Amino acid sequence: MAAVIAACRAAAALLPSCIRAHHAARRDGTIRPMKAKANLLVVDDDAPVRAMLLEYLGGHGYDVRVAADGAAMRQELERELPDLVLLDLRLPGEDGLSLARFLREHYDVAIVMVTGSSDVVDRVVGLEVGADDYIGKPFDPRELLARVKSVLRRSQARPPGEPGAAPAQAAPGRRRIGRCEIELESRRLFDRSAGGEEVPMTSMEYELIRVFLANPNRVLSRDQLLMNTRNREWEPFDRSIDIRIGRLRRKIEPDPGGEPRCIRTVRNAGYMYVPE
Repeated sequence: MAAVIAACRAAAALLPSCIRAHHAARRDGTIRPMKAKANLLVVDDDAPVRAMLLEYLGGHGYDVRVAADGAAMRQELERELPDLVLLDLRLPGEDGLSLARFLREHYDVAIVMVTGSSDVVDRVVGLEVGADDYIGKPFDPRELLARVKSVLRRSQARPPGEPGAAPAQAAPGRRRIGRCEIELESRRLFDRSAGGEEVPMTSMEYELIRVFLANPNRVLSRDQLLMNTRNREWEPFDRSIDIRIGRLRRKIEPDPGGEPRCIRTVRNAGYMYVPE
């Protein structure tokens, strides 16, 4: 852990030169400032890391606030809800996994977990509790910025409904998927078997549903699913898609404990959405 903190502090020491290069690029037109600010909340107990991210992300046009622990995070949430939370896994008191679960249950915000590079199990658990992405320490600020942009792009997009008539018995403006109905434009999921009760849904789950609805009865590889939902290719041993689909199945399958009928696994190929 000490090595991770030292590496992040070393990255912070290099920040002034990165910022000078950034401002020079903006002056000569190489990059353009963002037209609208997104609100980011950095939750990390390491003060140099907070300062580095505050300056670096702020220099790229984001409105950045910082918090050192879960209590400070809750205070910032009361002040203003951010668009994205950068959440360190190792925090004093309440850890990052507990805070990610709290965020996912109570707020519609994007979450990027910041973890130790060797904590594979923690990354998997982070995805299972609802994080949208993760990055390992020590990290390159440019990679972190790219992940922030990618997650915000997915979470803030509001694509129109895919062409085609809604399946029979779906409410107006909704599409049927398994035992649920989804409003694509408002990004809301409803459980028909529970009297239309709304079901919490992460931005990644929404993107998966959108892609499956647009490709019924078609096998989609893990690579295709990642490219269409997270803008990156699948890597060997990357279980993030399998984890997300497993969680989505528990929400939409007619029989969550039985054999999947809605989103089926095609051995050695990927997954296929089969409408009723």
